[in-house]
Amino acid sequence: MSRRAHLALDTVWPGHPYPLGATWDGQGVNFALFSKHAEKVELCVFDDKGKHEQQRIELRERTNDVWHCYLPQARPGMAYGYRVHGRYKPEEGHRFNPHKLLLDPYTKDIVGELRWSDALYGYSVGSKREDLSFDRRDSAAFMPKSRVLEPAFTWGNDKRPNVPWQDMVIYELHVRGFTKLSPLVPEHLRGTYGALGSLPVIDYLQRLGVTTVELLPVHAFLNDRHLAEKGLQNYWGYNTLAYFAPEPRYSASGKVKEFKTMVKSLHSAGLEVILDVVYNHTCEGNHLGPTLSMRGVDNASYYILNGGRRRYYDDFTGCGNTVNLEDPRALQLVMDSLRYWVEEMHVDGFRFDLASALAREAGKVENLGTFFAAIRQDPVLSCVKLIAEPWDLGHGGYQVGNFPAGWAEWNDRYRDTVRSFWKGDGGVAGELVNRLAGSQDIYGWSGKKPHASINFVTAHDGFTLHDLVSYNDKHNEANGEDNRDGNSNNLSWNCGAEGPTDDPEVNALRERQKRNLLATLLLSQGVPMLLAGDERGNTQGGNNNVYCQDNETSWIDWTPEPKAEALRDFVARLLALRRRHPSFRRRSFFRGKLADQSPAKDVVWLRPDGQEMSPPDWDDPHARCLGMLFSGNGLIDVGPRGEAQRDDDFLLLVNAHHEPVPFHMPTREGPPWCRLIDTAHDDGGLAEVPEDVYALQGRSLALFCDRREEGAP
Repeated sequence: MSRRAHLALDTVWPGHPYPLGATWDGQGVNFALFSKHAEKVELCVFDDKGKHEQQRIELRERTNDVWHCYLPQARPGMAYGYRVHGRYKPEEGHRFNPHKLLLDPYTKDIVGELRWSDALYGYSVGSKREDLSFDRRDSAAFMPKSRVLEPAFTWGNDKRPNVPWQDMVIYELHVRGFTKLSPLVPEHLRGTYGALGSLPVIDYLQRLGVTTVELLPVHAFLNDRHLAEKGLQNYWGYNTLAYFAPEPRYSASGKVKEFKTMVKSLHSAGLEVILDVVYNHTCEGNHLGPTLSMRGVDNASYYILNGGRRRYYDDFTGCGNTVNLEDPRALQLVMDSLRYWVEEMHVDGFRFDLASALAREAGKVENLGTFFAAIRQDPVLSCVKLIAEPWDLGHGGYQVGNFPAGWAEWNDRYRDTVRSFWKGDGGVAGELVNRLAGSQDIYGWSGKKPHASINFVTAHDGFTLHDLVSYNDKHNEANGEDNRDGNSNNLSWNCGAEGPTDDPEVNALRERQKRNLLATLLLSQGVPMLLAGDERGNTQGGNNNVYCQDNETSWIDWTPEPKAEALRDFVARLLALRRRHPSFRRRSFFRGKLADQSPAKDVVWLRPDGQEMSPPDWDDPHARCLGMLFSGNGLIDVGPRGEAQRDDDFLLLVNAHHEPVPFHMPTREGPPWCRLIDTAHDDGGLAEVPEDVYALQGRSLALFCDRREEGAP
């Protein structure tokens, strides 16, 4: 900033209390910061690189607990921060310390990076109790700075794809890890928003057949101090620093518009963009954490404090604190952030990390509480995709099936059932039937549809698909926690050898198990979610918690190998089949009959002898083989124009037993059954099955249709 511009900032107008944050209106910048308990607020102006503090401006205007001013000569690109004065009384919930420069909770852009120092803490780190000490060191030199954003962007005719829920196929990916090793992308773009929006990447996603990319956290986040001291990096990003600013490390250009360009490019290809968002906690941690933003702005308003001991936080997230959505200003922060990403950044929806924490009122999960009511009545947010991770770490936090209307949920019961079945565990056949059919037992009672269930077998947290069939135990030694971190109950099976092996039989079985798991996922009712790289057999070397591995352990390996290409083609065929046939993406649950006057059923569950399963069969602990016959003769669904949608008849056979099972095919008139898929062969071609008994191989899945329509994937 020039000296002339610096001096011109001495002109200060009252400004307005809304909108919060720094808002450029074409002539100047309005600054507004909420703090109910502050006694004084100073706006600190820095040079454009955020290195040197040039001026402090006291915000003398205060309206409804919002401190504000207007600088007529300020411009986009100006770096700034706040110093907030007030009581330092942790035992009362107040942690004001004007020696700590604070990031604007509403900042939309960030300049610089945080450098860890004891000066970032509001108390003297060496003291035994933080409530008995007060640190006077200035933290500005170690803090990133907020930056005034120029929001203008030419969206042109950008339109949301608005993929119907039942047609969605979610692809969960990490912006950096997805393209960091990709030979399709120019090297300077790899690992960035620009790479994800490039033509080669979009072409790959389209050819695969997914409809929706779900991005691991892209809100600006912090690298934990304990990781930095070990030479590690917070890779996943579940450590939010700023709810409005995209993570700068993922930008090749250093400009916010790169994210917008990525969204626009994906939309032009018909691909939706969903963000994994972390509104349940922030990077400031527990009572011993640093003072970086909300803690220093108004700790008692933004966080849930322990009722009896207010120097402590109620931690329902396992990350030290919980954002207090019972406070109207904290709720406003979250709602404003969500609307910003929809209206200004054009994203299509959100997956909420530890969503049960957002529902807590007076420490209890209230499914129809303030947050959900606010979402439901909001004319913007009520119209986008909303997906919950329906649990947190507090008492009563597991809420699968209990989220309100309009929400879909990650269904961990689907994950665990499918893993357990293909692992060969007994006694899960009855549970598998419910999961294949859309989990009506979980979602049907409240009037929801099958798409309320987000089905997945793997996700970022845990084993990749390849590792799920290659390791019995986690191998997280590289994380520096003596392999204590990560879940030990993975329901995995290594197929006879731990990790890499030269045994051809073991490797062949692993490839078959991958096809079994993928086919089950993509042929089930509900919304399937794929973990990026699983379609190529990507491995993390048995590490099931790569949150701190920003390296080749977690980056997707794009090396062209026959096995990887074959598995990718298999997934693409399955997704093409799913697109072609509404039988695999029903808008409503199976009814048990075709029509009111028809004795036939829309779905029948079969034993290997061809007979319909009876109640005792579901309780058989040895049952590892069954068939699912669903009819296309009746009304499958109603199309977008009210037209009846009918389909082929399909027969799905699954056998988790290690030996072949002769399966008696249902009798039918007309041509013989036609095999579309058999994971034991993976030849990808149509084949008529004239025999009455099909030799279903051990640990395999097969799909057949009646060929009334062309059914080749």
